[in-house]
Amino acid sequence: MRDLADEIGVSRATLFRWVGGRDELLTEVLWSLAEPTLRDAVRAAPGTGGAKLAGALESFSETLLSTDYFSVFLRREPERALRVLTTRAGSLQGRMTTAMQELLDDHLDPAKLPMEAPDLAYLLVRVVETFLYTDIITGEQADPAKVGQAVAALLRD
Repeated sequence: MRDLADEIGVSRATLFRWVGGRDELLTEVLWSLAEPTLRDAVRAAPGTGGAKLAGALESFSETLLSTDYFSVFLRREPERALRVLTTRAGSLQGRMTTAMQELLDDHLDPAKLPMEAPDLAYLLVRVVETFLYTDIITGEQADPAKVGQAVAALLRD
């Protein structure tokens, strides 16, 4: 935070007033990158319904894992990354859940969902997280293809 404050020419106190703490700043930066990436993945995914969302979330996961900013953050600060990305410490998970619910509303018939949309949206976020952060959690290699497989199984039309 000190380096950032120096670079933009403000005091650390001013920077903290503007953004809160480091976790809040990380959350804002990560969301500003994740949200358009998710939107682009959905737009580019072929098909309709559950198949489209499965492909989009697999592509979204592949893109995140292949970007330097994300992979370096996960590698350098795994505990902070998990806290900011997967808990209430940051608002990212809530934002992702809201985005998932919007995708469900836009692409699937609510009557055909296997569970209530808010719960399903949360489950989809957790599926993405499970396979994105598996190297941090279990030591196994992250596998975006498993995101697509799991989402397709949940969202069969």
